[in-house]
Amino acid sequence: MAPVGSFLALAAVLFCIGLYGALTKRNIIIVLLSVELMLNAANLNLAAFARMGIAPGIAGQIFGLFSMTVAAAEVAVGLAILIALYRNRNSTDVRDMDLMKW
Repeated sequence: MAPVGSFLALAAVLFCIGLYGALTKRNIIIVLLSVELMLNAANLNLAAFARMGIAPGIAGQIFGLFSMTVAAAEVAVGLAILIALYRNRNSTDVRDMDLMKW
């Protein structure tokens, strides 16, 4: 069995890659994928911490499952917004999404 530290290091690397993609990329699809990568890193942390402790249980996996369902709903809403904005602006560039400006 792999030590918990290796799972936490992998989750930290995944989270950093997702954060970099969310902050620097201009394509809205890449930004949504980066947010999903950060959520998967959090799920990996939940599963890793579920193995630790005095009485390891499945609470971390259950929270991870709830997090995955919320992430699936977030993707559905995000893609619906993306399709609506693409129909209006004909672009997937984040800088073009300024509908709230006068």
